[in-house]
Amino acid sequence: MNVSSLKSVPILKFIIDIASNRWLIWQLTKKELMNNYLGSFMGVLWAFVQPMVTIFVLWFVLEVGMRAAPVQKIPFILWFIAAMIPWMFFSEGITKGTQSIMGFSYLIKNIVFRASILPIVKICSALIIHLFFLCLLIGIFLIYGYYPDIYYIQILYYLLASIFLILGISWITSSLILFVKDVGEIVSVLIQIGFWATPIMWPYQMLPAKYQIFMKLNPVYYITEGYRNAIIDKIWFWEKPLWAVYFWGFTIIICIIGIMVFKKLRPHFADVI
Repeated sequence: MNVSSLKSVPILKFIIDIASNRWLIWQLTKKELMNNYLGSFMGVLWAFVQPMVTIFVLWFVLEVGMRAAPVQKIPFILWFIAAMIPWMFFSEGITKGTQSIMGFSYLIKNIVFRASILPIVKICSALIIHLFFLCLLIGIFLIYGYYPDIYYIQILYYLLASIFLILGISWITSSLILFVKDVGEIVSVLIQIGFWATPIMWPYQMLPAKYQIFMKLNPVYYITEGYRNAIIDKIWFWEKPLWAVYFWGFTIIICIIGIMVFKKLRPHFADVI
């Protein structure tokens, strides 16, 4: 197979497009971060301060106020934030990705522009904040006396899994919201439901055994539980091959649907923005 035929493969073509537009993606990502907090005294620092306050409040309520019991002999706050931080990245990535086309409408209107990279810009801005909180997560574990080990390298794998899932969903929602404005509200509601439907604040073992399978079918469960496996339980991702196959099968299907929807609606973007 020659180079030209490789470029005709959709996923390879997409990767090549990202590589060739990496400078543009980076510039738009920086602009996105700055514009979100333009005019505020602390500027882009608010992107980090607000989630930090949320985590601190949760720590105070759960550890000091409620004195939540440890989970698997791990302080509850550590068990909680190990899943909460990847969930924050997922929810923020979906929310921003859904608004990505509308947020850069001037690019769609005025020039011939590869709109498919716009959700990536939103994901990259969320990723920068997520990387900061990964460092914070490791710092909190260090304070409690838990030190990083080789299993932590799996975080990169689960981070990549998150990005592909977010991207596939964002291609769908960012396209549909231009034609059906209710999509934004639907996404917000589903994210709220998803938080409680994903075992972030409670262990899935609380459910009767016959219902646990339905919880595991939630693709975000694979990610949040994966972070816990890497940081707390010390389980390699290949030790659960069936769930890996299910997750990537689901994610690939979502990405294919996203590409199809995006390509189908792309010619009409400028007409409805």
